[in-house]
Amino acid sequence: MTTPDPAVPAADQAPRRGIGDAIRTWWDRQSRPAQWGIGIIAFVLLALLPVLDPPLISTTATNFGATMAQFAMVALIAIGLNVVVGQTGLLDLGYVGFYAVGAYVVALLTSPASPIWDSSDHGLFSGPWAWIACIPLAIVITGITGVILGTPTLRVRGDYLAIVTLGFGEIVRLLADNLKEVTNGPAGLEGILFPELGTSGDNPDGVFSTQNNSGTLSYGIWWYWLALLLVVIVLLFVGNLERSRVGRSWIAIREDEDAAEIMGVPTFKYKLWAFVIGAGIGGLSGAVYAGQVQYVDPKAFTVINSMLFLCAVVIGGQGNKLGVIVGAFVIVYLPARVQGIEVGGQSLGDFKYLFFGLALVALMIFRPQGLFPARARLITFGRQVYAAAQRVGDVIRREPGPASGQKEITS
Repeated sequence: MTTPDPAVPAADQAPRRGIGDAIRTWWDRQSRPAQWGIGIIAFVLLALLPVLDPPLISTTATNFGATMAQFAMVALIAIGLNVVVGQTGLLDLGYVGFYAVGAYVVALLTSPASPIWDSSDHGLFSGPWAWIACIPLAIVITGITGVILGTPTLRVRGDYLAIVTLGFGEIVRLLADNLKEVTNGPAGLEGILFPELGTSGDNPDGVFSTQNNSGTLSYGIWWYWLALLLVVIVLLFVGNLERSRVGRSWIAIREDEDAAEIMGVPTFKYKLWAFVIGAGIGGLSGAVYAGQVQYVDPKAFTVINSMLFLCAVVIGGQGNKLGVIVGAFVIVYLPARVQGIEVGGQSLGDFKYLFFGLALVALMIFRPQGLFPARARLITFGRQVYAAAQRVGDVIRREPGPASGQKEITS
């Protein structure tokens, strides 16, 4: 370790940091009310983005509001997958299965084509609040699916767990494709209900209907706002878990599962917790998808989509809740942005998987931890500890040492 030169000011001896580190340091120095104020302003600006429709970032070949709605939905998926992959360190390649279960729960309960109903009257699930009534059921049923999958499989690790979860995703898709008496098979389920809010003469089915595709506030913008609100709620829930004993156990399992188990952490219990919570969030995102597109079929739940969800976590930064949201924006926005650009008569949107592959290779070479990696820092009482350490450091730097004839500071 290099000894500091007393002749050089301390500010000049500090290691050079990047822009990201400077922003993080500035953010950590803000008080909690200031951080909340900045966060609220950023949230409002993000919510108004599709309304303002800036020409520089707006999509040309697709509706910008619908693109942002898809981004918010994928952000929900990325947050749930981050609980499993980023915070607990469990490689899940079949997360699309939970996404499919949540979507099919809403579709089977509200679609007129659902084979499980004998009439068009679905009771509670046929009114204007049917979609909202399905949300808790989608979360609970998907969480139960996570228990059913996790109980026998979470005793394996690494590549074996990845293979098992990959098989789970494919099993769910194949069941949806072949159980025609339950899921209507490849024909899918159409006419899925959605929140009937803001009905008027121009929008008889409400602002969330796909018929509301004209004007400043199209249906995509309303779904974007709804999904963005759900993202905030899920972030608060996951953030509180991260600062609790559960979150600390997840991080211990991620860093070294054997060491965590030796130290008394019930690893299987907390891995199952992560699986269930991640599955519930995946079911919520599937319910949002079903209500948004109002049609569900097995082709939407392929392995490719599962890989894209995992790419959002890897690109954004595993373990960083806000980072995976940026990753979700990247995998949704970039293909939509280049779709209207043609080179030599060929749309660049047809090469989106090539771009993803090149981006992942470049990321693994230059920044393997992701765009916004999670920092190794104290979770419980972290703010107080860092503030106290900074105060002690300031006192030591201000006090002259023994060389100037002053009394030496002792610990």
